[in-house]
Amino acid sequence: MNANQPTTAILETKKHFEILDGLRGIAAFAVVVFHFMEWIFTDPSQNFIGHGFLAVDFFFCLSGFVIGYAYDDRIANMGLRNFFISRIIRLHPLVVAGSVLGLLAFLFDPFGGHLELYSTGKIILTFICSLFLIPFPVIADRGFNLFSFNAPAWSLFWEYIANIAYALVLYKIRRNLLVVITLISAVAICYVGYNSGNLLGGWSGPTFWDGCARISYSFLAGLLIYRSNWIIKNKLGFGGLTILLLLAFIMPFSDWNWISEPLVVLLYFPLLISLGAGAILKPGLKKACVFSGKISYPLYMTHYAVLWMFGNYYTNYKPDTTQLTFIVITSVFLLVGFAYVVMVFYDIPLRNYLNIKRKEKLARQ
Repeated sequence: MNANQPTTAILETKKHFEILDGLRGIAAFAVVVFHFMEWIFTDPSQNFIGHGFLAVDFFFCLSGFVIGYAYDDRIANMGLRNFFISRIIRLHPLVVAGSVLGLLAFLFDPFGGHLELYSTGKIILTFICSLFLIPFPVIADRGFNLFSFNAPAWSLFWEYIANIAYALVLYKIRRNLLVVITLISAVAICYVGYNSGNLLGGWSGPTFWDGCARISYSFLAGLLIYRSNWIIKNKLGFGGLTILLLLAFIMPFSDWNWISEPLVVLLYFPLLISLGAGAILKPGLKKACVFSGKISYPLYMTHYAVLWMFGNYYTNYKPDTTQLTFIVITSVFLLVGFAYVVMVFYDIPLRNYLNIKRKEKLARQ
């Protein structure tokens, strides 16, 4: 780093768009509910939140907007190395936590599993790949997920790829070129929807490249919204935008998914980002939005270990509707509580420690 380069350019944080933070938490909550429901309703048309998986595309679009806002005006001064360190400190502690939880769930699941089918070496290798976000879809009992011990990590893999692309190329390109590659990515989304019949893929080996299409368009669209200042002033507030976001997740399944889902991703989610950035937040809801935003990533990255155990329990014991309702509702709230504990006692302290050490190192340079 240049000796004259201010460390504040590297370590500074900007004000948050609180409503967008709050919507991120709503989307994470929807993902958790969706993951429970997809075990119960193998026919998505019967699932009241059958499009909950589209929350990932909302995350991607929001990420593009936030990365542009946070780094466009300072990444050149930071340099690539410091940018990547910033992103690793922000994202990777929970990648590790999710991997550890997933391994423990795999080894000690009280409701099922077939450990005898897997050698110790394969389990260790799968765990190492999970820790370092190296796709390794080899565990049949985990649905051949790219990351068998923490299924949602597939989206983090693509988030890292998007961050690398941003640091190497995207932050430097002009808006006109950004528009062109965003439109090309939109074509890719439409192709995936038409070819697969939906946009559910990306999490497994056979659907790997569907994930590439999903991150490409949504991240670029979010970046384009920021650079174009497509911020729509409105009075919908957090409540109104929450309703609009949830509508995307509960829209019915149909034979037209290959059209409806791309339309949501291509147009509706970017519109919600623009509205969320320009909405007025009532003071009484600020704490709720801040909490929702903070808990979103820990909840997303720690909940799936329980989902595998729930799936084995449901498959083996077939609980009735009353039991299921109690189990799912209780589990969702307990998972939020657990995510809070992980955030407060692990994620935040570890990130603070790493940032302090980093600040000390920068000060010596």
